[in-house]
Amino acid sequence: MNPGGLYPESPNTIALIGNHSPRRCGIATFTTDLLEALSIEASETDCWAVVMNDVPEGYFYPTQVCFELNYKDLADYRLAADFLNMNQVDAVCVQHEFGIFGGNHGSHILEMLHALRMPVVTALHTVLGEPDPGQEAVLEKLGRVSDRLVVMSHRAKEILKEVYGIPPEKIAFIHHGIPDVPFVDPNYYKDQFGVEGRKVILTFGLLSPGKGIEHMIDALPQIVSRHPETAYIVLGATHPNVKSEEGEAYRLSLQRRARDRGVERHLIFHNRFVALKELCEFLGAADIFVTPYLNREQIVSGTLAYALGAGKAVISTPHWYAEEMLNDGRGRIVPFEDSNTLAAEVIDLLDNEVGRHAMRKRAYTFSRNMIWKEVARRYLELFIEIKNEREQRPRAAFHAKTLEAIPPELPQLKLEYLNLLTDDVGILQHAKFIVPDRCHGYCTDDNARALIVVMMAQDLLPEDDELVALACRYLSFLHHAFNEDNGRFRNFMGYDRRWLEEEGTEDCHGRAIWGLGLAVAMSKSESLTAAALNLFKQALSVMIEFQSPRAWAFGLVGIHAYLKRFGGDSEVRRVRETLAHQLFELYRCNASDDWPWIEETVTYANGKIPQALLLSGRWLHQGDMIEAGLHCLEWLVRIQADPKGHFVPIGNHGWFARNGQRARFDQQPIEAQNMIEACVDAYKITRDEKWLVEARRCFDWFLGRNDRNILLYDYRTGGCCDGLTSDGANQNQGAESTLAWLLSLVNLYFLSAPEEAIGDPAIVWKRDLNSKGEHV
Repeated sequence: MNPGGLYPESPNTIALIGNHSPRRCGIATFTTDLLEALSIEASETDCWAVVMNDVPEGYFYPTQVCFELNYKDLADYRLAADFLNMNQVDAVCVQHEFGIFGGNHGSHILEMLHALRMPVVTALHTVLGEPDPGQEAVLEKLGRVSDRLVVMSHRAKEILKEVYGIPPEKIAFIHHGIPDVPFVDPNYYKDQFGVEGRKVILTFGLLSPGKGIEHMIDALPQIVSRHPETAYIVLGATHPNVKSEEGEAYRLSLQRRARDRGVERHLIFHNRFVALKELCEFLGAADIFVTPYLNREQIVSGTLAYALGAGKAVISTPHWYAEEMLNDGRGRIVPFEDSNTLAAEVIDLLDNEVGRHAMRKRAYTFSRNMIWKEVARRYLELFIEIKNEREQRPRAAFHAKTLEAIPPELPQLKLEYLNLLTDDVGILQHAKFIVPDRCHGYCTDDNARALIVVMMAQDLLPEDDELVALACRYLSFLHHAFNEDNGRFRNFMGYDRRWLEEEGTEDCHGRAIWGLGLAVAMSKSESLTAAALNLFKQALSVMIEFQSPRAWAFGLVGIHAYLKRFGGDSEVRRVRETLAHQLFELYRCNASDDWPWIEETVTYANGKIPQALLLSGRWLHQGDMIEAGLHCLEWLVRIQADPKGHFVPIGNHGWFARNGQRARFDQQPIEAQNMIEACVDAYKITRDEKWLVEARRCFDWFLGRNDRNILLYDYRTGGCCDGLTSDGANQNQGAESTLAWLLSLVNLYFLSAPEEAIGDPAIVWKRDLNSKGEHV
């Protein structure tokens, strides 16, 4: 407690969740400053931070950072919740921005918050007026698990009520914090930046194309024509995310633009991230501060708040935060992308010194309740208010989580063995024990599957250039495998890099389409997406001529993935409809009540058939196709289940013929993998939790719940044994088996993430079934 301070009822311990310096982003700066202010205002309160790492090595944090987590790893969020609960933290304050947390739309943070026992205050740094369904679902759930949602503008408060249905009593308004700096004459600091005697216009913040600085550069010729002593300072490093994707392209384009406009002598770039003291000095030297942003829905701007706090004359485009903060003569608003009006307003302010200083005083006076001291006090008052509210409610009994309440743990995703099997050509097919076997070279099948693994892994591992390099290698192999003369993929390549055939099997082609479709859907690189898309389109049309139902099924799964990103592609939609109806017709012609299957023998990759039917029925809105997929999958589950309860894949020594005996061995990892993927999609469509149970049953086959009670996954290497024989595990760890394991693992990771209502077709399907008595 803090008996001698202003807040004797303040919590003993407060934990802030977000980013923290030395990471360079707005949330990190905000969290660092708020933590420091809270520590000063409630000196007896223990204040510390839980932070997200976006790079594997993390950052050199100060001592007030007490817990770090990989922002993409859901298990880390659960561990962080345990850490906070066990340390008996009294209040948690989340700094929320969709992009800093893992999962779709940052949904991983919900897993942590659901598990916390203390009050939660969530400060919203983004509030979208027109969210997509996933963003809306996440924010609504944040509203339910948080005791308060803090907003930094009154417009945000109205949006929360109108768009998200958040009760008004759950919303608190607290200004964005700012440093407490004196009101000084701009000339005081100009000499130390080499602009003494000049009129200084300033824009600062991490650079990205949405900042609109090009329009300020376009306004400069008119401004310097009237005021030739003008200098425009652009202060700030390029945003790390932008730099990783585009390098310094935006900054260089601005420099070229300035030269083209003949104003290069009036433009000064400081390409660096500056500490607070130096930032305040730059602000002190500015006569006018400009935010020419392009996004109207910007609900808060730390840079604009800082400028007001320094008593600057501000000109801004009409984003929501600017409209609110610059009201009552505290600044001027100009239209988006209007350099002429921007120039006119700058010139008017430079011409009118008395009016400019009056605006500065209004801004400075208004912002006194925004300094960090006042903001910290308001947060402390809010924590005390929530604490008192909770004390009025019956105290919920705490029960330790039993194993039943905890999601089954998953092994850590390891790609070291995948790297070992991969050389500069692609992934090698086979291994002698754990030693890559060069004798059998490479195949398209494995490189397509490897491409899917690294695409899915990028959402589970910290940012890693190695994943992009691997994706490029596997995609390059597929490009080389494609034979433009016949429109088909070759499959087998010797270690000497010579193709062993001019045309691979139809199944090989289908797997390539599967890999390419997933790459298009999941790639975060525009260049990689474009490369995968072009090859996908080249190779797709020939699939209509295929006769292999598994080729159709592999292709359909890839097509559905592709259409999730480019749903309007009519040509691909037509191919999907053709292949889906071919597969469904084959099922209808061959299936019976006791043999709901597409052919007379159950062989390999069996789970892909119901998965393709389910996805096709879902997106073609055909309930009978969904029903066929479910019936088929239920039968596969039944015939591959041992009475003891474990999964027993159809053996490849004889398969399972109609009216015959099913082969028990050899059992292959790809059967477990394909069944897992089918069960995952069955769950997404029906929301029937039995499919979660079946997916886990198949997954446990890798972990020793099998006919021989033998572990097939190798925890040391990250590889997987090449199947289960009657004598035990095949000790070779080749590509197909290892990729089957990795695909199974990443699918289970995605399945364990918090659910989000993203236009759930299962609800529509069930509703139609109930109202009409049939699947439509």
